[in-house]
Amino acid sequence: MPRVQADPVLVRALRGQVAERLNQQRRSDEVAGRAAMTPEDERQFARSLIVQVLEDHARREITEGRTPLSPDEEEVVASAIHAALFGVGRLQPLLDNPDVENIDINGCDRVFVSYADGREELAEPVADSDEELVELIQILAANVGLTSRPFDSANPQLDLRLPDGSRLSAVMAVTARPSISVRRSRLGKVGLEDLIATGTMSTEVASFLRAAVRARKNLMIAGSTNSGKTTLLRALANEIPPSERLITVERALELGLDKFEDLHPNVVAFEERLPNSEGLGGVSMAELVRRSLRQNPSRVIVGEVLGDEIVTMLNAMSQGNDGSLSTIHANSSLEVFNRIATYALQAEENLPVEATHMLISGSINFVVFLRKRNDYESGGGLNRVIESVREVTGVDGRVLSSEVFAMGPTGEAVSHAPLSCLDDLIAAGYQPNTMTRWD
Repeated sequence: MPRVQADPVLVRALRGQVAERLNQQRRSDEVAGRAAMTPEDERQFARSLIVQVLEDHARREITEGRTPLSPDEEEVVASAIHAALFGVGRLQPLLDNPDVENIDINGCDRVFVSYADGREELAEPVADSDEELVELIQILAANVGLTSRPFDSANPQLDLRLPDGSRLSAVMAVTARPSISVRRSRLGKVGLEDLIATGTMSTEVASFLRAAVRARKNLMIAGSTNSGKTTLLRALANEIPPSERLITVERALELGLDKFEDLHPNVVAFEERLPNSEGLGGVSMAELVRRSLRQNPSRVIVGEVLGDEIVTMLNAMSQGNDGSLSTIHANSSLEVFNRIATYALQAEENLPVEATHMLISGSINFVVFLRKRNDYESGGGLNRVIESVREVTGVDGRVLSSEVFAMGPTGEAVSHAPLSCLDDLIAAGYQPNTMTRWD
């Protein structure tokens, strides 16, 4: 039986009516001095307004001699209206598809979809105009995250975590048409066993990483864009005992560790706040990392290092906050050290390279490098694989390190060099494969 499709023109018209009635209620509450509705109360109230608007529409259709919507059609239209008000509008079907990997939008009618098997296809438009597309993103920016975020010509950049955990990045006014990228979060409550099943790592690497987390080693996860860094970070965080208090620091809420109270009952999620139009009220990542240290954390988890917060984070790692986790963009495990040094030079502290290398050697224990592979042509699909694990062993003018896991002939990381902290890891449950020869 074909799926009932919502008429986008009708959805937009009825959404406008619901939005107007919702705004009238907000203004009425404000004039009467009543407390503003909570986001959840507002959503419930909007659902009742949608029912009223659909009833009014059905009466008009009957009065004018036309056939009203069937119950199934009304249900689809109601869901589409609610998605347009509080969700992601016509993006929702793509987000509901478990096979969709990423969505790239170059204007409302140029929608490119990447699938888990490596395919890339041009999809249906997600809006009738670029203006409607911008309006959709503005609605999301007002309702997602800890604070409302502007998205207009004066604030042309936006990063958001969507309700399903996907990451949205949008720009306008600096491109000919609005450009949006949505990176799906296909694995929510993910564990190391799930990543073994998807081929990201072997059982030995998983045993090593589990022990490294439990032994409170500081881990930096590296890789290119969309290589699976955040997913691996979630899986590693899920190895942390529930008794520990976690503080996460992110530019836009994405990790969602606080959503799983059975795994992490004591989590505080910090989100960077952008300054207002007058340049006031901003709270940077570096400030949040400093503040996190005053919140009695067992561990500090920095979602993604992209700038001057690196110095604060490394200082935190080297001052007793063992077991910290973070991610960084890099092309190899060895290149991570140069990338960190570059960020440190740009920071307020303006650390010289030699000082940064000393800080790295005293704070980071392991660098885990992931690579994304697209084997669609050969039928292998899209895969993320741990290619290298590097242990920081000291400093001598530069960071000294040893690649303890490296790519083997079978295409997965295998033991490559001895671990200097092997006793700590064995005590935390690591079971090294004694049959693997260190080259």
